[in-house]
Amino acid sequence: MAEYEVVIIGGGPAGLTAGLYTSRAGLKSLLIERGILGGQMINATLVENYPGFPQGISGVDLGAFMHQHALQYGLHTITAEVTGLAPGQPHVVSTTERDFEAEALIIATGSEYHRLNVTGEERMLGRGVSYCATCDGFLFRDQQVAVVGGGDTAITDALELSQHSQKVYVIHRRDQLRAGQVLQQRAFAESKIEFIWNTVVEEIVGEAKVSALRLRNVKTHQLSSVEVDGVFVAVGTKPNNQCFVDLVKLNETGQPVTNELMATSVPSIFAAGDIRNNSARQIATAVGDGATAATSVLKYLRG
Repeated sequence: MAEYEVVIIGGGPAGLTAGLYTSRAGLKSLLIERGILGGQMINATLVENYPGFPQGISGVDLGAFMHQHALQYGLHTITAEVTGLAPGQPHVVSTTERDFEAEALIIATGSEYHRLNVTGEERMLGRGVSYCATCDGFLFRDQQVAVVGGGDTAITDALELSQHSQKVYVIHRRDQLRAGQVLQQRAFAESKIEFIWNTVVEEIVGEAKVSALRLRNVKTHQLSSVEVDGVFVAVGTKPNNQCFVDLVKLNETGQPVTNELMATSVPSIFAAGDIRNNSARQIATAVGDGATAATSVLKYLRG
């Protein structure tokens, strides 16, 4: 018999919710997280679109509440890096601490935003630097902001921000967008959006909060600056799939393909949250994914 009935890999909202549901259902459950519990949401200074918190809540606090709630029902958690998965009966999860056996797995490892890797980006995170316009856009009402990128996400973010902000600069390293034509037409028609072409961000400037961006034209190499109160980086994401890249069926971007029950191509292995295909990349939907995955695990183990 396996040491655990279910092992959950990843401690963001999807993983913590899955752990709450499986533990509450009486399954012996282990959650493995390599960093701070809460996942990407801990970077959010104020979460204003999660139901039940009309005044908003910090991402750190929301993650702590989710963790405490799951612990009440007996969820085990450890801090370790998962180094490998060996499918079987049971599955073997190798970590930097030791190996664990489980009858079922829930993969909730999330994804990471591609960063600009420029001076000031890390220091100003949560103080004007954001990777989620849906999460943080409302904080910049009637202010000037910039979006870096030219794909669907960047232009969607720019349009979203134009509903709140006074001015939106779209900074793109090329002279044409990669976003779909419909999004492009909407963005070009929006008077609040101004495009800065053939340009990259060299530095994010600010003390207590972001105040400006230093820019460089990639063709002329001319330097310039633009005053903004915030910058939204939208240059893509990468799934945290290193530990299972050869284990389950992935889509073209490296995310596990799941059905509506969060089941992957391997029986008894489920995926939830930002890591899976077609994720909406929101805390609320990650919570729903975690609950669905846990319910599916319960049905599988007792089926």
